[in-house]
Amino acid sequence: MIQIESITKRYPDGTTAVDNLSLEIPDSSITVLVGPSGCGKTTTLRMINRMVEPSSGRILLDGADIHQQPVNGLRRSMGYVIQNAGLFQHRTILDNIATVPRMLGWDKQRARKRASELMERVGLDSSLAKRYPYQLSGGQQQRVGVARALAADPPVLLMDEPFSAVDPIVRKVLQAELLRIQEELGKTIVFVTHDIDEAIRLGDMIAVLRTGGRLAQFAPPDELLSRPADDFVEDFLGTDRGVRRLSFFTSAGLELTTAPVVAVDTTAAQIAERAGAEVPYLLVTDSDGKPLGWAEPGRLTGGADSLPADQLISYGRPFEFGRESLRDALDCAVLSPTGWAVAVDGAGRVVGVTSQATIGAAIRSAHAEREGSASGPGGQGGQGTGAVRVAR
Repeated sequence: MIQIESITKRYPDGTTAVDNLSLEIPDSSITVLVGPSGCGKTTTLRMINRMVEPSSGRILLDGADIHQQPVNGLRRSMGYVIQNAGLFQHRTILDNIATVPRMLGWDKQRARKRASELMERVGLDSSLAKRYPYQLSGGQQQRVGVARALAADPPVLLMDEPFSAVDPIVRKVLQAELLRIQEELGKTIVFVTHDIDEAIRLGDMIAVLRTGGRLAQFAPPDELLSRPADDFVEDFLGTDRGVRRLSFFTSAGLELTTAPVVAVDTTAAQIAERAGAEVPYLLVTDSDGKPLGWAEPGRLTGGADSLPADQLISYGRPFEFGRESLRDALDCAVLSPTGWAVAVDGAGRVVGVTSQATIGAAIRSAHAEREGSASGPGGQGGQGTGAVRVAR
């Protein structure tokens, strides 16, 4: 555990970057520091590895005051990842990753073997080992930065807006990669970002800081979204925090129907029966049960295979039933031209469809159940839900 006790950082010109900050950062979890520019996020992170020394207060690592430890040894015991990766441009990718083990006295062969293992772990092809940073994409360079930080197997990983310099698609992939690695390794990660969506996706705990480095709220993401501490936190979270909170409600109990689902070999007579049930659209699947598209029943009078695939209405993006959240299901329904979301299993086969109205009812039920469990016997009286993020 990292304990930050009444830390203040005040510069000679009188600027206070961090003001009397106290936090307990749990082991084997991701704690995110988030807030507006000038709130002391990066300063706090750098005080943990003593790149910045505090004006007052102390920081404990597993009960030991870090200011009583040799600074070089402390820094080598912590991985550090920054924007744009901060790679050595004159070294190959393999040697970049092997940097810290070599500094710790590992021989070249052992260090390079470790680097090769980590390339695979972070999703880098071995063919990139002998290339130089300028020959890699931004996303690949960030993966190298993460691998380098993990090379000496440090218990603590500090990450300062590591994904902010890449495009949104790559950023989402890197976030998923970090969560996968964390699930395998269980590091104590302190992650700085200005992006509240990134904080909610990654964080087990989130510290919202005010300008001037004062703590506004420290809570799990679901509690943060459902019970912001004050107007500042509520404004920072934005007007769509209710939609974000749906990420914590599973789709597992969502009511599905298979009535509108027809395979390509469904006959005209069977189509007529479905149409008689007043189903507004039929979802056509291939022979493996994977979705092809929606069609109005009247256009399938010759059977489900009578309408060319290019004339079917797009089914949009399906959601994986049970693994993804109600937010995902709602997003799929809202974006669907028919207003219906398609639920699939892990192999992409249709398990049913659901309407916006059904999802709305599930959301209301989930809210009522969550609030009831929080205030009922053994609950926290509205002070915590114990919610778990779905499919981060």
